[in-house]
Amino acid sequence: MMNETPPYRILLVEDDAPLAAMVADFLTSNGFEVAVEGRGDASVNRIIDENPDIVILDVNLPGLDGLTVCREVRAKYSGAIIMLTARGEEVDEVLGLEVGADDYMAKPVRPRALLARLRTHLRRVTPDPVGEPSQPIQVGALLVDASRRVVELEGVELDLTTAEFELLHFLADNAGRALSRNDIYQHIHGMKFDGLDRSIDLRISRLRKKVGDDPAKPKRIKSVRGVGYILAVEP
Repeated sequence: MMNETPPYRILLVEDDAPLAAMVADFLTSNGFEVAVEGRGDASVNRIIDENPDIVILDVNLPGLDGLTVCREVRAKYSGAIIMLTARGEEVDEVLGLEVGADDYMAKPVRPRALLARLRTHLRRVTPDPVGEPSQPIQVGALLVDASRRVVELEGVELDLTTAEFELLHFLADNAGRALSRNDIYQHIHGMKFDGLDRSIDLRISRLRKKVGDDPAKPKRIKSVRGVGYILAVEP
């Protein structure tokens, strides 16, 4: 039987040549098309022009650091961006998510863990060829349309990253129900929440800003003490 999986394209932006070669070889052997770029400044145009399915972006790069690259391309590139760092500092994760990264992994990168993350992100944007088109979800002034991958607030389309859309869609699909951090983490990453990763809280904080919530007294995405978060059903 022929393999019908599309040849998903990955742009790996990494200046460590041996690491880049190892990751590229591993992903190629798993059916991906992988292009490698070693400089941050050169990667900006490549990301926009080549429009890969996913960008794997190192933080420390010559020419332009990964955070700046992410910030510069985010308005024109809607695919997933997975950032890599050798530092392992929380501030990097905060900054990465703030400039629009969809995911974050610390070096040394475990190839199979990276592969799992890639497949998780690809499942979000790959249409189901046999499934029925999903119906838009209306929650108060919010409209979440998974078939068009569009979110509107009072009729105005919001500019969301792939990960932000997926998180809001998950909340909307469970509107009125409190979701634990483990529920959300499992949905986003396909694995159990370790209790330490703050990415869920950071994503919620960023998403609140985009849906017009007051951080001090959010009315749409509310915190549920001891549980997690809930998208309130507005009257």
